[in-house]
Order: sequence, then C-alpha cells, then structure tokens
Amino acid sequence: MAKLQFPNAPQRREFLDLDSRNIVISYIISGIFWLIIGSILAIMASFKLHWPQFLDGASYLTFGRVRPLHLNTMVYGWASMTGSGVALWVLMRVLRVTIPYKGALYFSVILWNICLAIGSIQLLAGITHGLEWLEFPLSSAAGILLSILIITFVVLMMLFNRATESLYISVYYIVAAFLWIPALLLVAYLPNYSSPIEAGMNWWYAHNALGLWFTPICLAAAYFFIPKVTGRPIYSYWLSLLGFWSLAIFYNWNGFHHLIGGPVPTWAITVSISASVMMIIPVVTVAVNHHLTVVGAFKRVVNSPTLRFVVFGAMSYTLVSLQGSFQAIRGLNEIVHFTHYVIAHAHIGMYAFVTMVLFGSIYYIFPRILKWEWHSKKLIKLHFWFTALGIILYVVALQIGGIYQGILMNNPNIPFMDIVNAMIPYLQSRSLAAILLTTGHFIFAYLVVRMVWERATQNSEVQPEPVVNIGSANQ
Repeated sequence: MAKLQFPNAPQRREFLDLDSRNIVISYIISGIFWLIIGSILAIMASFKLHWPQFLDGASYLTFGRVRPLHLNTMVYGWASMTGSGVALWVLMRVLRVTIPYKGALYFSVILWNICLAIGSIQLLAGITHGLEWLEFPLSSAAGILLSILIITFVVLMMLFNRATESLYISVYYIVAAFLWIPALLLVAYLPNYSSPIEAGMNWWYAHNALGLWFTPICLAAAYFFIPKVTGRPIYSYWLSLLGFWSLAIFYNWNGFHHLIGGPVPTWAITVSISASVMMIIPVVTVAVNHHLTVVGAFKRVVNSPTLRFVVFGAMSYTLVSLQGSFQAIRGLNEIVHFTHYVIAHAHIGMYAFVTMVLFGSIYYIFPRILKWEWHSKKLIKLHFWFTALGIILYVVALQIGGIYQGILMNNPNIPFMDIVNAMIPYLQSRSLAAILLTTGHFIFAYLVVRMVWERATQNSEVQPEPVVNIGSANQ
C-alpha cells in the first residue's frame, strides 16, 4: 500500500473514490439484495401474527422459521454487509488511504453471501442454533465470522498505514466495531453454556451486537456526513470522545435487564440495569454534539437526501437509547416485558436508527464513487416518506399496543385469549407498516440498480492517476 500525494484535496478524494468503487459497491449491493429478501419475509411473518392461516401449507413457511430468517437476513445480510461497505468508504476518506487487499475483500463478499444462502436454507429446513440473533448454525455462522475477520484485518492495515497524524472520531468507532464483533461472535458460539447461562449470554450478545457493532458504524457515519453536508465542523471533539469512551465502558454490561425475574443472579441483572441507566451519558453527548452541529443549517436537512435520512437516524438513536435506559428499570419492565412494546423498541434501533443512517450514507457515497447522479429526486423523497411513515406507524402502534398488552397480562383475571384478540388491530397496523417499509425498499433498490446500470453502460469516465508516488506506507 503506497502513500499517494496530490496537489489538492478534490483530486485526492476523486482518486480514492474511484479506487474503492468496486469493493464498496460489492458489499452494499449484496446488502440491498438481502434487504429485499428480508423485507418480503417480514411481511410474511407479520401477516401470520393476525392471520395464522396465511401460507400455512408448508412447514418451511411457518412463523417459527420465517421470522428468524427475516431477522438474520436483515442483521447479517442487509445491516452488516452494507455497514461494512459504508465503514470502509468512510475510513478510506478520513485516513486518506486506499483500501488494501481487495482480493481478500472480494473473497469475503462471496463467502459471506454463500454462508447467508446456506444459513437461510438451514433455517427454512428447521436446522437452527435456537437462540435469537444467533439462529444460524455454526456451519454457516463460521463463514460469516471469517468474512468479518478479513475486513477487520484490512481496517487495521488502513489504520496503521494512514496518511494522517490525527484520528477523527469516526475512526475510533469503526475500528472499535470491527474489533468488538468478532469477539462477540466467538464468545456467543462457544459450545459449553448451560441453560441459564446460555440465556444470559444470548441477551448479552444480542444487545452488544446492536450497541457495539451497528451503533459504532452508524455513529461513525453520522459524525462524518453531518459535518460534511452542512459544511460545518463537529461542535465539540471532546464531547465526541466522551460519547465514544462512555459507550465502550457502559454498553457491554447491558442485556441482562431482558432477564428480570429469570433464573440468573440478581446482582448481574442489577449491574445491567445500572449500566443501562448510565448509557444516558453517551447518548446525551452524541445528541448534543449532532444537534449543535446542525443548528443554523436545518434547511440543508430538508434539501439533502443524505441529511434527511442521517438526521432522522441520529434522532432515533437518542430515542431508542433513552427509552432503553428507562425500560430497563424494574417498575416499567414489569409492564412491557414479553410484549409487542419490546419488538417496537428493537425496530427503533435496527431500523429507525441503523437502516435510516445506512440509506443516507448510500445516497452520499454512490454519486461520488460512480460519478453519476441519482435518477429521480421525487423517488428519493418517496423512499424517505414511505420508510419514515412506515417505521413511525410500526413503533406507535406496537408500543401503545404493547403497554396495553402488558397491563392486561398483569391482571390474572383476564383470559389469555382475550388479550390475544385485543392485540389484533395493533398487529394489523404492524402489517400495514411492513407494506409501507417494503415499498420504500423496492424504490430504493430500483434507484441503486438503475444508477449502477446506467453508469456501467457508458465509459466516458477516466480514472485519474496519482500525481506523485512517494514510496511505501512504511516511509
């Protein structure tokens, strides 16, 4: 990997964007493919909750198989693969260094997709590891882990061979994410857990997969794109560091509050609750930093597709994290535990935050690496409103319904089937929200595929050459 010198920043950025084009597109296009698959599965699973006879003629289409496959295609397909592509591009831009070992990265893309396909077949066949967020059997999960380890190695090589002395906050988040997720997966798939300990490990992993894998990548993207598009520096670099280190310290203790009342040590649950409440520190620092960066530039939020999605996602991060801190407290947890409220809460994190930030990131990245404009501003707006209104409907319906459900379930005099029937209108709203979201996803996929196709069918773009090659990265 050679250090490259350019007479000006625009030429450097242009060269780096073109150099990274194919590998970044490979990860993101793969992610979008799994987004579409996962969206179709989501509609199927949602309809089954209020219409049990829907597609009931085959065992491989039962709720217990379709819903875990939806979760895993979204987590390990859409969010992880797309997040990896976005992270590599942001890291390349911030460190001002080309992405090395592209052959190994292409291998990781192919292996990752193969393992997702094999894991999907296994889940539909009823072959499962049996734990939420960890349903893929070890035979397919191992390949995904290897793919992530390859990216981790590349990320570290980019860090060590960077062309900058100082490190922007996005680098902290991205490097940490790629160090944390392999460790989480390795621990989660160890074979020696007994039942109560396995439950604790399961929720430790699920919580940390969101908080120490997807959250760092998407916060890194937000910290990059918000100042980039507004043309303003981040409000406080020290606040950003406080947010990072407090996330690293407190988040890994979370997860056990999902087991309040379960057969695990009370001290472990209490520590987890305390850490959940302490998460207010990184959340508030990030929220203040982002808000004060955008103040005075709100018009750009309206006009920029990137900011529209990223700011929506950043606001959702604040909401989901503060909500998580409060629902970890025993009094509230007694009401919302085992209800649809928790499902809605999870979707604020994985969709309203993670997915919306990834959408915004792609709207910024693709025109720069492809040197091509988006086909339709109108369709981009439709994409935003279908997804924004869809997730708002999803969350409002299920959280109102979930609180109502929790109150009813805490009354032993109410028959359980009466509670089930009372939830049907809220579940029907969930299905309507799923249709809105999926419509937005198809619009987004169309825009991406059309852009790539149009760019591929013309050859007028010529990749610029570096001005001076001043030796190896070690000099």
